[in-house]
Amino acid sequence: MVFRRSIGLLLWILALTGCVTNPYTGRWQLLMVPQSYEAQLGAQAYRDVLRDPQIRLSHDRDEVEPVKRAAARIIDAAKRSKYSEAAKEFQWDVSVIKNDRTQNAFALPGGKIAVYTGIFPMAGNESGLAAIMGHEVVHALARHGAERMSQGVLAQAGLIGASVAMQTQGFSPLTSQAAMSALGLGTQVGILLPYSRAHESEADYIGLLLAAEAGYDPREAVRVWERMKAASGGRQPPEFLSTHPGHDTRIARLTEHLPEALALYEQADKAPVAQLPSIGGPSPTASSMLP
Repeated sequence: MVFRRSIGLLLWILALTGCVTNPYTGRWQLLMVPQSYEAQLGAQAYRDVLRDPQIRLSHDRDEVEPVKRAAARIIDAAKRSKYSEAAKEFQWDVSVIKNDRTQNAFALPGGKIAVYTGIFPMAGNESGLAAIMGHEVVHALARHGAERMSQGVLAQAGLIGASVAMQTQGFSPLTSQAAMSALGLGTQVGILLPYSRAHESEADYIGLLLAAEAGYDPREAVRVWERMKAASGGRQPPEFLSTHPGHDTRIARLTEHLPEALALYEQADKAPVAQLPSIGGPSPTASSMLP
């Protein structure tokens, strides 16, 4: 009983000390990881990626310049946004990775951005690229990684408390093991995966606004996900078992947010938009889709 009360008190204290509200969506966030430590992790992960002997950076101006242009405008928009304080503190860096088979881009805590050339066909043009990069930058600015780490800490503490409680109540080892397996699955499907989907939806929405404020037509974001859907060939796990919303869900939500984004776009300094260069090699696989 004392142990269970201690676990409950610990969870309550952790929740109180790490409670913040997302400035765009009003969603409550649990953040128990210091931002400085999160930035260190991001910088180290970025260095590890770039030092990988299998990674080759692109120095092709046709590939690098559109990425740099879009990144610069997205970063400037972020510095004027509700995330302005964090955006100004980030040590931004942008790399283009020459890999035509990987449809990916990421932004790590602290402002480290990488774009794989394989994402170009899905982006189509610089407006589509800005939508993708805005999405990824929001993951870093909104501290979604730190939130997932914090949720993991609480989930683990809760499972430990449940295990001890069953032992003190005299449950058999077999019953306890079965119950813990069910609790673990329930935590993953019922808590952690929906939170991950919430992060993706949040990044879609705020990233759309950032791209619009940066002067990119937000309607291109919908076209990006329509191309993503077509490229996937309909091969997706059930949405409730996925860390990401389904393509149709994303397209519908982005479409709902278009009026707000278009209003920002109309007031923005319009960005020059060019088609992205064609890439060679075999067609990218659906398994390498944008996270």
